[in-house]
Amino acid sequence: MQPVPKDMAKALEIECGYCDDEHDVADSELPIAYNELRHREKIEGSKKVTQSWRMKERMKTVSVALVLCLNVGVDPPDVVKTSPCARLECWIDPLAQSPQKALEAIGANLQKQYERWQPRARYKQTLDPTVEEVKKLCTSLRRNAKEERVLFHYNGHGVPKPTVNGEIWVFNKSYTQYIPLSIYDLQTWMGSPSIYVYDCSHAGVIVDLFKQFSIQREQESEAVNGKSLSSTATSTMKHCIQLAACGANELLPMNSELPADLFTSCLTTPIKIALKWYVLQNTSKLVPGLTQDLVDKVPGMLNDRRTMLGELNWIFTAITDTIAWNTLPRDVFQRLFRQDLLVASLFRNFLLAERIMRSYNCTPISGPTLPPTYQHPMWQAWDLALDLCLRQLPKLLEDDSAVFQHSPFFTEQLTAFDVWLKYGAESRAPPEQLPIVLQVLLSQVHRLRALELLGRFLDLGPWAVSLALSVGIFPYVLKLLQSNARELRPLLVFIWAKILSVDSSCQADLVKDNGHKYFLSVLADPYMPSKQKSMAAFVLAMMVNEYRQGQEAALQGSVVAICLDQLYDSSPLLRHWLALCLAKVWTNFDSARWCGVRDTAHEKLYKLLNDEEPEVRAAAVYALGTFISNVSEKSDHATSIDLGVGMKLVQVAHDGSPLVRKELVVAFGGLVSHFETQFAVAATQLIEDEKIRDRTPAVLTGEAPGGWNLVSPGSPEGVFTGLSSSNNLKRSSSRGSLRALLSSTSSATSVAPSPLAVPNTALNSSMENLSHLELPSTSTRIPRAMSTNAISNLMFNNVYTNVWKALTQLSIDPESQVAGMAKCLVRLVKSKITTNSKPRHMPNSSTSSSQSAPSSPSNKVLTVGTPPQLSSVFEESLEQKRESPSRITIVPNPASPYAYSAQFSRSRKMFDKGPNTDMKLFENQIEDKDDEKDGKGQMHSISTEFFEWSCKHFVQPIMRLSDEEDSESSSYLQREFRFDRNTHVREEAQDEQAKAGFNRLDNEIFVNRNQGIPSVIKFHPYESELAVADKDGVAFWDWEQGPKLGYLVNGNPRHTRITSLEYINAHDNTLLLCGSDDGCVKLWRNYISDNESEIELVTAFQAVSEMLPLNRGSGLVSYWEQDTGMLLTSGDVRFIRIWDSQKEIKVQDIPTGADSCVTCLASDMSGRSLLIAGCGDGTVRLFDRRLAPTECRVMTLREHPRWVVKVHLQKGTEGKIVTASNAGDVRFWDPRFTESVRCMNLQSSFTSVDLHPRADVLACGSMNQYIGVYNQSGDTLSTIKYHDGFIGQRIGAITSLAFHPYRVKLAAGSTDSYVSVYSTSLRRS
Repeated sequence: MQPVPKDMAKALEIECGYCDDEHDVADSELPIAYNELRHREKIEGSKKVTQSWRMKERMKTVSVALVLCLNVGVDPPDVVKTSPCARLECWIDPLAQSPQKALEAIGANLQKQYERWQPRARYKQTLDPTVEEVKKLCTSLRRNAKEERVLFHYNGHGVPKPTVNGEIWVFNKSYTQYIPLSIYDLQTWMGSPSIYVYDCSHAGVIVDLFKQFSIQREQESEAVNGKSLSSTATSTMKHCIQLAACGANELLPMNSELPADLFTSCLTTPIKIALKWYVLQNTSKLVPGLTQDLVDKVPGMLNDRRTMLGELNWIFTAITDTIAWNTLPRDVFQRLFRQDLLVASLFRNFLLAERIMRSYNCTPISGPTLPPTYQHPMWQAWDLALDLCLRQLPKLLEDDSAVFQHSPFFTEQLTAFDVWLKYGAESRAPPEQLPIVLQVLLSQVHRLRALELLGRFLDLGPWAVSLALSVGIFPYVLKLLQSNARELRPLLVFIWAKILSVDSSCQADLVKDNGHKYFLSVLADPYMPSKQKSMAAFVLAMMVNEYRQGQEAALQGSVVAICLDQLYDSSPLLRHWLALCLAKVWTNFDSARWCGVRDTAHEKLYKLLNDEEPEVRAAAVYALGTFISNVSEKSDHATSIDLGVGMKLVQVAHDGSPLVRKELVVAFGGLVSHFETQFAVAATQLIEDEKIRDRTPAVLTGEAPGGWNLVSPGSPEGVFTGLSSSNNLKRSSSRGSLRALLSSTSSATSVAPSPLAVPNTALNSSMENLSHLELPSTSTRIPRAMSTNAISNLMFNNVYTNVWKALTQLSIDPESQVAGMAKCLVRLVKSKITTNSKPRHMPNSSTSSSQSAPSSPSNKVLTVGTPPQLSSVFEESLEQKRESPSRITIVPNPASPYAYSAQFSRSRKMFDKGPNTDMKLFENQIEDKDDEKDGKGQMHSISTEFFEWSCKHFVQPIMRLSDEEDSESSSYLQREFRFDRNTHVREEAQDEQAKAGFNRLDNEIFVNRNQGIPSVIKFHPYESELAVADKDGVAFWDWEQGPKLGYLVNGNPRHTRITSLEYINAHDNTLLLCGSDDGCVKLWRNYISDNESEIELVTAFQAVSEMLPLNRGSGLVSYWEQDTGMLLTSGDVRFIRIWDSQKEIKVQDIPTGADSCVTCLASDMSGRSLLIAGCGDGTVRLFDRRLAPTECRVMTLREHPRWVVKVHLQKGTEGKIVTASNAGDVRFWDPRFTESVRCMNLQSSFTSVDLHPRADVLACGSMNQYIGVYNQSGDTLSTIKYHDGFIGQRIGAITSLAFHPYRVKLAAGSTDSYVSVYSTSLRRS
């Protein structure tokens, strides 16, 4: 095949107008539709993890027994002391004064040392006591402490070592004998909870035997009581803590440079002993001139962090907390370091004791046992802090004007935490600096940076929040809410949002400490960014969620007014959470609801029902649903408000987002539960009306050129009159007025445009002042005898009717969860019907003028007005027709090639949705056993997790880059690969496109038999994937390699078929759009998968409602604009509906003005204003989307005699319009003129035509079993009649054709179910 010269190819491109414009928009700049979180994940909350950080029971050590057995001046017989020997007890030399005074001074000093850690405890000393004195002391303290903890401190330096039988020693009254005191008895006196401190040699013996005695006590209890009390014994052991100075076979250090009570000194005066010990180490040589006496003069106070001593104490606390948190199990850390202030201090100091005493061959022991911590790396940070502080000590002591240079410890630790955050993840070890961050929050100097880092850490996920809470961050951030510092507000709001998203139980703490006032002030602050306000609204919503005290506190803080003032903020997230906050405030809370009524909250929320963001619309429906679902007794005023809200919500039934429709069903559920009887009466009335109309068959009045069936219902006396002319096919223009509500009283009834006859004008909240509503015209004048109450009554009845119609429509929603919940409500009302008597016809409004509107849902008698407007066959029967097609007998015409038309009788009613059946079908449904159950039992299933799903936004990382933005993520790299592939495909196809107008296109490179007759065929632009739709599903073929890739069951109702396919986001992660001729659209992800569970329905909605009955219909016709994210839909309707995929709302309805269906669509992708529609009557209509609906039709092209099968707009500024009809003519048009500039009469009986969007080639398929391929000059390139092969069989009648968007490949489907793909011939043309 000879290559075409480049200049000739370029000239042909310009002449024929099919150039690609260099692919106007880069792949990376194209929007990605239906890719929000609501599309990618299930609407459900995050899994709640049980939080263990909050202590189930806080304890406090309220009593302390100080037992000192020193016997000053007399050494115990079993200890040989060295000389010199350690002598200091509580930093007092007992030999420096008389024994008694020394003993008393030591006892007093020990008490002062303990009071440093727990000043409010009750202290009792017993110095050199007897057994009776110890018993009296312990029993007295336990009696006074009740359930709180008691500490028993034992100093046994003046008595023998504990015995192997579990005894410690005290004295007799004359101090002539050592008397043993059994630990078993001590356990009895002390009770539980208790903490024991043993400062004596061989102290480990006591710890071991203490456990044995606890087991022995358990066994004795079992023997006495005859049942297991192991839980009690375990509880006793759990709440008893022991700290022992050394092991079972170890002696206390006797170094004269150390105090004799080294263990006690470490526990009660840690900084002092740490400084002393530091001087004794070789590292002290780094600080020249440092002596024992010098460290005693360290300036400052322990509780003043600005001084050297205070800062050292602060650093020591942070380091020991960090060591414990990084070493101990979480539950042990919580119990020992967060439950009791004194216990926490003792265990922090115990870590120091282990480090110091191990250097003297002593191993302190604890119960519960702690892992070794004396070699933890954080001790090196402590040594460094001591080095940096103590080297300033000589200068500070010598020069009063010297300024203390604060340690860089906390700054460096925050930097280390920052480094961890850059690379941290759940899979890595947690940051060891987290407890230090907690300590830093106490300092104003470091607080801002610490909060920023803490926020970044919490943003990593729920696991990070749990870690922060377990370390004890909660009381600190709770107290910080009392701060007035504006710079902390954004950080605190973010931190609290993260905490409440993981642990909602914190709401009680917020209310208790008046923390909600902080967030109310943030929300009301006009200078606060919307992002922080959104978080504040979330915090408030969580605070009031199912918590009455929170609702009351928020209401007192004017939360309703504050939220309403900002309800129309530009931030979608803020609007979303303001609506949800309002919803949670007035959920089951009458006071908040009436506060909302006074502020017209429900009317202000109406505006959000048309918001651009589906989440905001769903939140508004959620808020209005909780507003009308209040369980309290209803007054007349409350009832009228509820029904007004219900009427307003009906307009949401056709929202494009399933998220919104789900919330709508839940909202209707609240309305139905309050007004069951009234809805049952309304449903019964509709049944009666349908029966009356069904008894008089519709009359066929004619057929329009495009295939419309013009029908007129029968006219039973007093109900309906016939349609006088075809003009009555037009929509009623009075939908938004009172006339629409009262039209059933007139002698002539206009045809309703849909089952949902929804007035656009909102009802007045009280429904008492009707002056703002448009009064009916003369033809619909209200009888003079009708009172205001009767008018109100009629309006109420219209609400029940319209809500019921909306519910029945939602019960056949294409989204299964929406349909399932709506069916539950329908069954609930049906069950109510079965409990009542035989359905009665509702009394006419003229006979009920004296009755008033229902005052409360408890009213059992409902007076109803005249029948509503003409409606479709009861939707419940339609639901059953879809679910139980076996009950319907339809005999299609086998001679008709259009199966669609065979499903409808020609007497079908206007705007009906399916084949007509006898109304006995519905009566049979009511008698079903399933419907005899109490419908209320199904109400529990009418709920969603929308609020919980919304909360998940704050559970997940907010500040982190998304995978699509992270250049190192696999998602980003995969996307780059796809973009490179797309570029390669486009470039590779350019040569084929240039040669297409000169070469044959009949080389069959793929052929296979599809499982159904192909109705629509679509090439994937960038992959070797061919989608072939049959009636019920879509088959996927690899047209290059040949195998079948998979089959997707679309799930459209029986007696409907797929008529439209579109690839959405084909340049990236592709979705498949399937449109069926009932007007429904479904979008699928992972549509090619062997595992059905992996196939995801992204969204589903009714793209076009009010599908009209035709003898021959086009079904649903769609056209997808990837550049704009707009979906154009039409078909067997009188309009073209444009959907915005980003907003998921209908943005425009363009009336076609034709008495026929729309068969094909095209639009101008560059100017984005020109819209072209081909119609069944042969006309081609041009619309300008920028104009008003009544003016947007700018041109009608009328040269085609019959059904238009294809419209195409050539690319480029000079692009012509190409159209083809099934009469065999292809016409070229200049958009500026109404006459075609060129016509090609090719053949007759076209069934399908397609033009290559970028090459000079078009193909026409015929019922006569052949395909003609032509260039745009009219030259025949190929005629395909047979499949390839030695004896190739004749191809079937063509049902569909499709060109590849870039490559010159043609796919064809035929009535024999074969699918073929043709390419340019390998032979020279």
